[in-house]
Amino acid sequence: MQRVWVVLGFVLSVALLAAGVWSYGYRQALLQLSDKAEADLELAADRLSTQMQVYQELAVLMATHPAFDTLETEAQRREARFVLLDVADKTAAVDMIYLDRDGQVLASAQPAAQTNMADHPAFERALQGAMGSAHGVLDATGDRIYSYAAPAFGPEGQVDGALMVIADVQDVEQTWRGSTEAVFFVDAEGVVFISNRSDLLFWRRDDGQLGLSPPTGESVAFASVQVGQHELWEVDWGRYLPQRALHLTLDLPVIDMTAEVLVDVAPALRLAGLQAATVAAICLAFGALLYLATERRRTLALANVELESRVAQRTHELTDANTALRREVHERQEAETALKHAQEELVQAGKLSALGQMSAGISHELNQPLMAIRQFADNGTAFLTRGREEKAAENLTRISDMAARMARIIKNLRAFARNESEPMSKVDLVQVIETAIELTEARLRADGVVLDWTPPVRPVFAWGGEVRLGQVFVNLINNAADAMSQQPERRIDIEIHDDEKLSVTVRDIGPGIENTEKLFEPFYTTKEVGSSEGMGLGLSISYGLVQSFGGNIRGVNSNPGATFTVELEYFREDEVV
Repeated sequence: MQRVWVVLGFVLSVALLAAGVWSYGYRQALLQLSDKAEADLELAADRLSTQMQVYQELAVLMATHPAFDTLETEAQRREARFVLLDVADKTAAVDMIYLDRDGQVLASAQPAAQTNMADHPAFERALQGAMGSAHGVLDATGDRIYSYAAPAFGPEGQVDGALMVIADVQDVEQTWRGSTEAVFFVDAEGVVFISNRSDLLFWRRDDGQLGLSPPTGESVAFASVQVGQHELWEVDWGRYLPQRALHLTLDLPVIDMTAEVLVDVAPALRLAGLQAATVAAICLAFGALLYLATERRRTLALANVELESRVAQRTHELTDANTALRREVHERQEAETALKHAQEELVQAGKLSALGQMSAGISHELNQPLMAIRQFADNGTAFLTRGREEKAAENLTRISDMAARMARIIKNLRAFARNESEPMSKVDLVQVIETAIELTEARLRADGVVLDWTPPVRPVFAWGGEVRLGQVFVNLINNAADAMSQQPERRIDIEIHDDEKLSVTVRDIGPGIENTEKLFEPFYTTKEVGSSEGMGLGLSISYGLVQSFGGNIRGVNSNPGATFTVELEYFREDEVV
């Protein structure tokens, strides 16, 4: 009964730990998602402001055109219309209109729908000698427009008229419509006037309202949740909008609007769930192995107690008679056979314990591909946002390669548990080292480590497993970088020696090896207690992998730093079976 309570307590502890990991991972993922969303929102706002500024500058430039100095005759107005039409065609403006002080249309690129625009907000602002702007919807076509009106000054500095440029908002939206995140711009009246999701156009926000309401005024599903400093919206506004999204805003006083973005938080939820599941799986696996080892030790202890009792009883009977002595010898032989069998079971228990120690390094072995996948996914999203599909496809291909690599690593771990391993074959040693450098490149660049590696001009083929051999060099490179973390100058040299014996040296300029005798023992590490840099398994695992290839690995102190040498067998065709 006591063991049942212990097991239940352990499972509850693992559940609490997994919940804590999920909560922390979710908040960290939201923080990274918020940084990316903020950058995307600023990019979209800058893009819109820049495109609208083109029409603003066009109005200022054309307001002083000589063609508008005198518009008294029909010929002069016709020439002015030709100028406006030519500029409108070249700049994709919907219309360009020149107005006098009374708001009368003197010339326009398109046939004027109204001859007097004195009550236009942009024109009223231009009469005051400043740049006027306004937005609205054309009654005839329903198109959304943005208008700029620049004052035209006379010789004495008085305002003689204004040049108005009308831009089609839909043409501006075409450059960023369909982006991954839903971006929309709300005007001062609380109306969504510009968006890359047409479903949101003309939705409203009343005073004090957090969400949005459709133009029809009907109620829609909406809820706002605060997670730390992040505001999350739960909506059901259509298949092109996320149901649970991170909401960010950015004020744009230049165009008198507020930019807002909705970013799907599903990736953050998946990442947090994966982290929690990984931690729970590792803890449960370790607990199961520890429980089995404890049960076997208890069984062995009971067997030893019983054996000692029998030996004492038979020893006492030796004094009785020679017959009893022979019987005691026979029983002792049987007891020794049982002890031998128990010792063999103890060896097997030791193997299972070693497997449990190895399983503790799962996160260590999968962390680098996971970080690479996330980096490539972020890069791919950025490239898609910029319209660089080829670069995005390249990042997706690399994500697929990383996923395949993770699958091979998990396959190798499963094979180890079954006393199996990946079949050894012909391995391009140069490509293996290139792959290991690629996986550690980001970390080396972040730590300021200089990597000196000149690959041979031709392939060098070794006998081994590609994935496991790559794991060895990744461990060696990371250990070298860790050793130099506290010094200003950091350099790693990698060199292949392919003369009579095939070997690879990895040399750093760190403080060297403290204890070479314990270097390859499991859980031996020189890092501080509680450090997340490692668990002391890397070199032990590397040692076992190289031994399985028929090679050897050794580490010695150099001046300065340490040098690790990996000796391997050349690949020979007659070894293929």
